[in-house]
Amino acid sequence: MNLQAVMQKSYMKVSEIFRSIQGEGRNQGRPCTFIRLAGCNLRCSWCDTPHALTGGTEMGYNEVAAQVSALGGTYVCITGGEPLTQKKGLHVLVDFLAARGFQIDIETNGTIAFSEFQDHASICMDVKCPSSGEKSDLSLLPAITGRDSVKFVVRDLQDCEYAEGVMKAYPVDGEVFFSPVEGSDAAFVARYLVEHDIPARLQLQLHKILGMV
Repeated sequence: MNLQAVMQKSYMKVSEIFRSIQGEGRNQGRPCTFIRLAGCNLRCSWCDTPHALTGGTEMGYNEVAAQVSALGGTYVCITGGEPLTQKKGLHVLVDFLAARGFQIDIETNGTIAFSEFQDHASICMDVKCPSSGEKSDLSLLPAITGRDSVKFVVRDLQDCEYAEGVMKAYPVDGEVFFSPVEGSDAAFVARYLVEHDIPARLQLQLHKILGMV
């Protein structure tokens, strides 16, 4: 069965599809079409997309592709929720988008293996710190390549120290970001990076600063 036939018979749980500015990661500031899939296997204490944890609308791949095409652009970010909980369907979607020349990012919480997607997509692995109340699978970090990235969402000293320890134990080729939890002391995180000479970049959520979705 060819890809087009699979697209016609397959469905995914989608929370929303929208166009905005990429607020995080290596492509921060770029115009981006977001495909937010519904469902997540974690319940982070500071989750900023609780509406995507469950529910969603069952959409055919052709419908997803049509909405993405209608919004325009050539850069797509697939996020959640946790998109890899729909891994089978994600393969179909990524293959379809890649075949049409889209640049693709996949944001993941680092609990499900992602290597099979790296031929077509850049991975951003969000390593869960203690304040989240959850844990990522650190054994996945060696799979991060130079075109991927790692993000630590940090709230306090314990989170920063944890992230620093992970970086020392699992050095990666990709870029590393420290992203302060919304409402936390971003200046403290910046000072920590400077004082400890951490080879990571402070990253604030640009879309929230701009008041965009």
